[in-house]
Amino acid sequence: MLLTVGDVHATYGRFDVLRGISVGVAAGEIVAVLGPNGAGKSTLLKAIAGFLPPRQGSIRLSDEEIAGLRPSALLRKGVVYVMQRSSVFPKLTILENLEMGAYIRPSSPEVKADIDRVLGLFPQLAGRRHQRAEGLSGGERRMLEIGRALLLHPKVLLLDEPTMGLAPLVADLIFEKILELRAAGTTVLMVEQNARLALEVSDRAYVLEQGQVRVEGRGQELLTSDAVRRAYLGGAAPR
Repeated sequence: MLLTVGDVHATYGRFDVLRGISVGVAAGEIVAVLGPNGAGKSTLLKAIAGFLPPRQGSIRLSDEEIAGLRPSALLRKGVVYVMQRSSVFPKLTILENLEMGAYIRPSSPEVKADIDRVLGLFPQLAGRRHQRAEGLSGGERRMLEIGRALLLHPKVLLLDEPTMGLAPLVADLIFEKILELRAAGTTVLMVEQNARLALEVSDRAYVLEQGQVRVEGRGQELLTSDAVRRAYLGGAAPR
């Protein structure tokens, strides 16, 4: 496994939020983390990204223990977190926002080439690269945030609710881009509220409840499981 989370416990104040969670992500996979509100999904990503040090347990990137490292150190190791709330700099242009993603890299022709590749992945942004980001739609802002993260050359890309608040057609487009990232070799661990769409694109998935893993398996297997559909997908058959 490229990323291994073993028996992780984490707390907010006096409240146990993660209660012995273990998950794994292999190189080149898309892995989804699903579950009801308050299950600990976003907390898991924050623990991996260094924003909430675990009280107990192990987080390993390849063979290296990374639990407790600062977010800045984890960025340099390739653990890149795209948070749920918007992190776009509205007064900067699209191009300047992307350049901010390469701030830990020395300026070089490789950075410019990487920006060109990101704009190729998101053509919706390419023709507007010199416009301020404040004029972008919610979906375009999410594309910009993901594109900026790619400039850090992530070993593992952590996406927290990438389609939250987006119209269905825009959400579909974001998932198409996530599939393109996997095809290019990017490893993705994502929390997603749209369980059905997430399972359709994921290699594997974990369903959390009350800070623990309740169900895990292949994405397509969970999508067609009657028990999982009744409990987490509203009982509807896959589309």
